[in-house]
Amino acid sequence: MRGKIVLTLDDFRKEKGVSKYKLCRECNLQQTQLNAYCNNSLQRVDLDVLTRICDYLECDLYDILKYYPPEKEKSKDDR
Repeated sequence: MRGKIVLTLDDFRKEKGVSKYKLCRECNLQQTQLNAYCNNSLQRVDLDVLTRICDYLECDLYDILKYYPPEKEKSKDDR
């Protein structure tokens, strides 16, 4: 099993009161590109994009990315 990384950018930008339009304009992003980050529909992240977003929102990666470790399978004794 694999862990997973979830982008929480959309929730964080809402908490900060920043519109998608403003984030696109200030970070030089296309609307479709930002939507992919907000909707967790990326396969690969662009570090330059994340840097611009973090710089603008004055946040750390931990504020907009969450890592969830893989769930361990239950052994026969735990069932």
